[in-house]
Amino acid sequence: MEQYKKEFIEFMIDCNVLKFGDFVTKSGRKTPFFVNTGFYRTGSQLKRLGEYYAQAIHDHFGFDFDVLFGPAYKGIPLSVAATIAISEKYDKDIRYCSNRKEVKDHGDKGILLGSPIQDGDKVIIIEDVTTAGTSIQETLPIIKAQGDVEVGGLVVSVDRMERGQGEKSALTEISEKYGMKTTAIVTMAEVVEHLYNKPYKGKVIIDDELKKAIDAYYDQYGVK
Repeated sequence: MEQYKKEFIEFMIDCNVLKFGDFVTKSGRKTPFFVNTGFYRTGSQLKRLGEYYAQAIHDHFGFDFDVLFGPAYKGIPLSVAATIAISEKYDKDIRYCSNRKEVKDHGDKGILLGSPIQDGDKVIIIEDVTTAGTSIQETLPIIKAQGDVEVGGLVVSVDRMERGQGEKSALTEISEKYGMKTTAIVTMAEVVEHLYNKPYKGKVIIDDELKKAIDAYYDQYGVK
């Protein structure tokens, strides 16, 4: 596992973004782990988060695209932080764009924030976590409505590695249904590999009991 992935897993724990316990996902699944990117709250945290996303985008997509689109609301700071990091670290100037939940009818009118999307643009979507792939169904029509646009990929922070609407993983379903590449900074398998029975700051995060709960979750919701 690459060093930046290990660092990102520890970064999520330090920021209280990756939690273990009893939670319910947006899709109604009871889960022993939860990722909430709303807990990235400071400038330094967002700076680092953008750098991790930039690295994942670099490794899996390169920078042959024009716009990084972050769906409202959580995708807005993600798209901003990642495009800044791409500019600083890789000297590539990618435009950022997000949508509003409500169309604005005065001043800067329309549904988009940041850069307009134009015919011929190549777009990568940036999100926090994809569990069942529901949010992408809302995001794609907004992007496609802007013109003759190529949506080349989706990058998330954590691949939860569970089934989407059918028997395949949510990211695989999105990839096949919409013809785009998908990637994550880390997968839950990598999280478990890095944390299971290994102390971090003097504490074992994933012990045998929690590992059993995670395994049981994947027996129910994992890819068969």
